Amino acid sequence: MALSFNNAAGSAKKSSITSYSYRDGDNEVRLVGDVLARYVYWLEGKNGKNIPFECLSFDRNEEKFNNMEKDWVREYYPDLKCGWSYAMQCLDQGEVKVINLKKKLFEAILTAAEDLGDPTDPETGWDVKFKRVKTGPLAYNVEYQLQVLKCKQRALSEEEMEAVAELKSMDDVMPRPTPDAQKTLLDEIREETSKVDEESVEEFDLT
Repeated sequence: MALSFNNAAGSAKKSSITSYSYRDGDNEVRLVGDVLARYVYWLEGKNGKNIPFECLSFDRNEEKFNNMEKDWVREYYPDLKCGWSYAMQCLDQGEVKVINLKKKLFEAILTAAEDLGDPTDPETGWDVKFKRVKTGPLAYNVEYQLQVLKCKQRALSEEEMEAVAELKSMDDVMPRPTPDAQKTLLDEIREETSKVDEESVEEFDLT
């Protein structure tokens, strides 16, 4: 079960819901529903794109590493590190989307919530307003600055209430894979990589 906002510490079935795209400059969303606490590994998939694998050593509900389930990614790639990857749902111009939270931004939201209250409350919650600022030429040279003074409490409109009336839990939106399912996918990726390596050797075999 995913966590309510107030229970999230902020550390450690396919859905038709789309992902929120961070915009350069001003951003504004209304957070809704529960918090999905995860750590993920990133591996190159069969199409050459990096795909996330949830770290099964991390407990979504307790927000801690308890090693209760087999972590096949760690078994196959012992030097690979997992990273913080919390997510929620949000209203973006009236549409429900999944927002993959940025750690420092989420920490700022948690701090602001100490004064403003739970941002997900439909009656007393508040719009999260922040800036995305480039700090250098590289893709990761980005800061997310919460504009606390612009985050005002307000009740959701009737249209927004309708949009979230049948909101799913994040556990349903992004189900936790079983160790067996994760191993199967890892084996497929490793097999595909092995085939590519063999084809490369054959292509340049001059004997």
